[in-house]
Amino acid sequence: MVAPGILLIDKPAGITSHDVVARTRRAAGTRKIGHAGTLDPMATGLLVLGIEGATRLLTYIVGADKTYLATIRLGQATSTDDADGEITRRALIADVDAVTAERISEGIAALTGEISQVPSAVSAIKVDGRRAYDRVRAGEEVELAAREVTVSRFDVLAERRGEGVMDLDVVVDCSSGTYIRALARDLGDALGVGGHLTALRRTRIGPFDVTDAAELDDIDPDAVLTPAQAAARVMPQLDVTADEARDLRHGKRLVDGADRLHGPFAAAVDPAGALVGIVERRGRDLKSAMNMPEEKP
Repeated sequence: MVAPGILLIDKPAGITSHDVVARTRRAAGTRKIGHAGTLDPMATGLLVLGIEGATRLLTYIVGADKTYLATIRLGQATSTDDADGEITRRALIADVDAVTAERISEGIAALTGEISQVPSAVSAIKVDGRRAYDRVRAGEEVELAAREVTVSRFDVLAERRGEGVMDLDVVVDCSSGTYIRALARDLGDALGVGGHLTALRRTRIGPFDVTDAAELDDIDPDAVLTPAQAAARVMPQLDVTADEARDLRHGKRLVDGADRLHGPFAAAVDPAGALVGIVERRGRDLKSAMNMPEEKP
């Protein structure tokens, strides 16, 4: 059985994130595994999984900024805004040929920074208790409300032109909740030729990088980050004494401890190197915002 902690997995294409979780449950010998954000079946790249008590840490990871590598095809729009959907529109060859690098730069600039984005209709967002993609597959018309997201980087890495299409390899740094498919759709619409996503790879979630991730078929128990290691990547570490660790685990405050905290949260670690929990300010004191199950010696 794999020890409690955080496991980074490099998801392959063609399977769902839930398939990855199911296979990891079997490999780890436990059903208590959660994730910090899914990927579509077409997409590859980083999944952050929590095992056993470390699932409590996922709350502090799921909202982190992310980095994606993607390929956007201009000249065609699809029903799902990606390559898994049916083509719903093909632009004239002349219109695609008229798309210049300058126009692409202008379109990307308008989609960079704090923007209002309408998610793809086949997203996992719930509408009246049901996933949007389930409603679309049932033949319903789904209109999702726009949401504010931040795209801090949207750069073109390469451009390839074909007959009636143009492929852009891009890198995107963005806030949690940003849909790269929607960026592809909106860029194509702004250029008047339609667009969709043909490839997507997530390379980073907050401090976690896909280069450190395990292959799904080769999960090494030694690759699991301990709760203390994982938490210290996400937030500052606060070393506490054995007495302070006991008090925090019993729900007591650390009186006049607020000056020890640099930031809104810290990972409280006991002398044995175990994560006690996440602490936050309460006036002049420190209090547990989340306690971990106590590790057995």
